[in-house]
Amino acid sequence: QVQLVESGGGLVQAGGSLRLSCAASGSIFSIKNMGWYRQAPGKQRELVAAITSGETTTYAESLKGRFTISRDNAKNTVYLQMNSLKPEDTAVYYCTALLGEGLYWGQGTQVTVSS
Repeated sequence: QVQLVESGGGLVQAGGSLRLSCAASGSIFSIKNMGWYRQAPGKQRELVAAITSGETTTYAESLKGRFTISRDNAKNTVYLQMNSLKPEDTAVYYCTALLGEGLYWGQGTQVTVSS
């Protein structure tokens, strides 16, 4: 099993930046991919970005160029750098870790972007 703890969310003005962090513990050597999803009020949860153990990245098309996912394997941590934030980026952001037995989720961190 893996435990994921997110941090770095908060309130920011439009145009600002935030960096989310997600620290993994437990069976970290079994982790394949890590990623970030988000869920805005009244909307479905959506993939934001993902990164493989070899650091190949995938992004939601609409977020390319503003969001960057990275991974520090030595610290068992994945990051999401979010720039030029917009009010529509307001959501709960969830960290995920993919293992052979399934996908693990963090508890989520709130990001609120004010106009």
